[in-house]
Amino acid sequence: MKVTFIRPSLVVGKPKDSLEPLVFGILSALTPSDIDRVLYDDRIEKVPFDEPTDLVALSVETYTARRAYQIATEYRQRGVKVVMGGVHPTLMPDEASQFADSVVIGDAEGVWGQLLQDAEGGVLKPRYESRFPSLEGLVVDRSIFRGKRYIKVPLVQFGRGCRFSCDFCSIKSFYGNNVRHRPVAEVAAEVGALGRKQVFFTDDNLFNDVETGKELCRALAPLGVRWGCQCSLDVAADAELMALMRDSGCMCALVGFESLEDGTLKQMRKGWHRRHGDYLDLVQVFRDHGIMVWGSFVLGYDHDTVDSFERAAKFALEAKFFLCNFNLLNPNPGAPVYERLLKEGRMLFEKWWLHPKYRFGQAPFKPSLMTPEQLSEGCFHARKRFNAIAGIFSRSRDFKANLKSPRNAALFLFANLAARGEIHRKQGQPLGDPDGPELHLSS
Repeated sequence: MKVTFIRPSLVVGKPKDSLEPLVFGILSALTPSDIDRVLYDDRIEKVPFDEPTDLVALSVETYTARRAYQIATEYRQRGVKVVMGGVHPTLMPDEASQFADSVVIGDAEGVWGQLLQDAEGGVLKPRYESRFPSLEGLVVDRSIFRGKRYIKVPLVQFGRGCRFSCDFCSIKSFYGNNVRHRPVAEVAAEVGALGRKQVFFTDDNLFNDVETGKELCRALAPLGVRWGCQCSLDVAADAELMALMRDSGCMCALVGFESLEDGTLKQMRKGWHRRHGDYLDLVQVFRDHGIMVWGSFVLGYDHDTVDSFERAAKFALEAKFFLCNFNLLNPNPGAPVYERLLKEGRMLFEKWWLHPKYRFGQAPFKPSLMTPEQLSEGCFHARKRFNAIAGIFSRSRDFKANLKSPRNAALFLFANLAARGEIHRKQGQPLGDPDGPELHLSS
């Protein structure tokens, strides 16, 4: 038996900043050795649809759903069975079932072995559900990434879930209140065995449990690696944690600032942000510890105006962010904001992720204090302003973090040039492949 893993692309074209799709390394490690497996990453290579295989496995996000369904259609037309998993199929299983022979709901580890047995025996079930398997003993088979042109920063996972309930995020709908961590010793052993100078932790919030996070930092300190992560702004108020992050090699942190508008933060369920102090003061805490800050904003909430974009871009430049995301609010299924906008009749595309007329960077709903076009153009303007050559130069002049060392400087330059190139590549592009098979959905 042969299994083909496929990572779908968001739009046509090759990005310059692709990272290893960790989920397939995990699934490959769980696959019995007598089963052949291969990975094709639709972002960086062509998928050979006519290559013989017995089962195709796709991990699907909302943004890649359209392309995933196109890929599945190609294989099913050739008589190949298709299984889908990930956040989107978990939250939209009826939709995904129209394009897959089987859908995995929740984390796949708890059912992958049984699914493979069923597929080999010709009795694949329509659905498999596995909510919260233990992360102890998790192994990643990185040989499946060999020969592919990924950025040489391996991904490592410490835990899953998030302790917050942000209005725009679907993670809570996927995991509920379940937050799990791998044993610290296992994570440190994996990082040490990688033999790489840099790693990035994929957790939505590395410090869901602050004390466990501190334990991880202590275990990483002797390894001499540089690492990055995603974390919440409140870590800057914990002096011990910040010192541990610095001493263990933390190089950069992706922090969701989300908004500068108090009304928006309250609507996002992130009003607690303001309790920890002024944003610029908190950014300075990271910089004083030599940690580059990768900021992130979500724009388009009911208190946002046409002035919010310039305000966010100006702040990001003043804060000398390493990188910054200016995300247009895209209501994802499973997120509270999606249900609210549907109920209020404000969605322009009910299923924007599948609509053939939807384009990347386009507002799929009616904002309160601006037009959809102003929202789309405002986010695009903020990205261009932040990533302009003058903006990159002004942000580079930070000798506490961005230019703290030759390694920091090299990462800053590479990441910013890659981000600058990505601004125009995706903007205005249809999701999926415009030349791919037409999708037919039942109501």
